Amino acid sequence: MSAGEDSNTCEVTLTFEDNRSASVVLGQYDQNLAKLERALGVVAHANGNHVTLKGETGSCEQARRVLELLYSRAASGHEITLGDVDGAVQESRLQGSLFPEERPVGQSAFEQLSTRKRGSVRARNAAQHAYLQAMRSHELVFAEGPAGTGKTWLAVGYAVSLLEQGKVERLVLSRPALEAGERLGFLPGDMREKVDPYLRPIYDALQDFMDGRMVERGMQTGMIEVAPLAFMRGRTLANACILLDEAQNATSMQMKMFLTRLGENSRMIVTGDPTQTDLPPGQTSGLSEAIALLSRVEGIGHVIFREGDVVRHDLVRRIVGAYEAASRARHSDAHELPRARRGSS
Repeated sequence: MSAGEDSNTCEVTLTFEDNRSASVVLGQYDQNLAKLERALGVVAHANGNHVTLKGETGSCEQARRVLELLYSRAASGHEITLGDVDGAVQESRLQGSLFPEERPVGQSAFEQLSTRKRGSVRARNAAQHAYLQAMRSHELVFAEGPAGTGKTWLAVGYAVSLLEQGKVERLVLSRPALEAGERLGFLPGDMREKVDPYLRPIYDALQDFMDGRMVERGMQTGMIEVAPLAFMRGRTLANACILLDEAQNATSMQMKMFLTRLGENSRMIVTGDPTQTDLPPGQTSGLSEAIALLSRVEGIGHVIFREGDVVRHDLVRRIVGAYEAASRARHSDAHELPRARRGSS
């Protein structure tokens, strides 16, 4: 490291031993490096397996930590995406502030989970880190926030890890089968074929964490059950990890019914986005009501994801941000209108 003319600026050069891993870190056409430049306000230049960073001392040091984290993952065989760069930037902030001298280079500061198919999966941001911690330390966890933040995907991954470790005997994965302008009875096929479209995102997540043959065998033996919320009534689920996805579309009575299914040695995860309920106007979302009623109950975790926690794609994050800004503007206008009326009277 060499200091520039200004004591607040510096220049850092990193050399990566393995050219292939270095190429993975930099990304196609150095797109990951460009993402790092925008995120931290540094200038980065790559020449083969050498990367030179220029900028403010603190930013350069953080960029160095980010590149070392990413290189460690690439050397372990993991691909590096733009979302991984975002996650590493957040992780580096935590890594730099918590016992920096005691934490080995490349060791994750964020929580992670492991499955046989995916290997080690790390949280990409502080919200996902808190989410994994909450699932490990609470029997019931509520996760609310916009699409693309990893709520369902991480919950399914955590559930699969519990199953593979023998901590639970089965998985029960559910969604409200809310009819979006169609009647289930008029859809073709048997009952499983009728509800499959509602449960497809859960199937997709399962396929990410488990071999397809294992998923099919688990569903045949009952080790994995994917079912609409209405099918949960009258049951007590013991020794299981139970996930309710899209819970904002559950009614108050359905949510109460679901939460009281929790049995001995079971874990329950409830995910949804309260701002995207498809319930009829005037009907209270069971998710919002449950969070309000149970916020202070011991043993229950609650994690909130926000616009900045979207990990799918930069454009998705901007889309979510635009919708949230419009929603805030509508709420602001709604509050201003009564005041204007009182002022004119």
